[in-house]
Amino acid sequence: MHSYRQEQQARHSSRFVPSSRFLANDGAYHDTIVNALIERRVVLEDALNKFALQANTLSHAALQLVETLRSGHKVLVAGNGGSAAEAQHFAAELVGRFKRDRAPYAVLALTTDTAILTAVANDYGYQDVFARQVLAFGQPDDMLIAFSTSGESENLLQAARAGSQRGMVTVAITGESASSLEALSDVTIKVPLVDTALVQELHMIVTHILCDIAETQLSSESEETTTIVYPSKQEEMHEATIWQTFGEDEWQS
Repeated sequence: MHSYRQEQQARHSSRFVPSSRFLANDGAYHDTIVNALIERRVVLEDALNKFALQANTLSHAALQLVETLRSGHKVLVAGNGGSAAEAQHFAAELVGRFKRDRAPYAVLALTTDTAILTAVANDYGYQDVFARQVLAFGQPDDMLIAFSTSGESENLLQAARAGSQRGMVTVAITGESASSLEALSDVTIKVPLVDTALVQELHMIVTHILCDIAETQLSSESEETTTIVYPSKQEEMHEATIWQTFGEDEWQS
């Protein structure tokens, strides 16, 4: 009988070892990766330089986001496929945290509840999966953010119409082409690219910029509010502390 150690050694020796065929191809993959990264750097650098010219549009969207959350309203976020993932990413950064510990903000991705999504798709059609949720949750002065590389997804167009019906502010984040979603939105951030993958990469940058601005502004305001203690309040807190420490009878004596 083999000992436990012998069995372990035999199992270890049988593990996969790259053959010379795989090792020979390593160089080809290496060159492909390096070339892809160089190409990405060139394309993204050019796109970011062009995107900087849209700083006013980004600023407008950021102001709307901050004001929505500051006033106690909520943000609904939607998208399809990779844009659905970006909608969830956006919500996660603000419900959780981006860079700072602070209170959570009311941001909800409409792409996560599979029961709602499949029920609405089955009973009404996929074009209504976001619109029904906007009508259910949206209130006047709330915000709808729609991520779309094309700006032509019917379910996002229906969501934008529902948002308008509810008196919400709609921000579209799209590629550079003119789109039906742009025509239905109050603010449209158009990243200067058409390739779907590259558009999605710039959409993540937009997410990070907007979340950073909102978090920085709102958390600083919250800190200013919570750290102010007026003299009368300080006296009340001091007296309450003494009562807790000594008890009412000892304090009065």
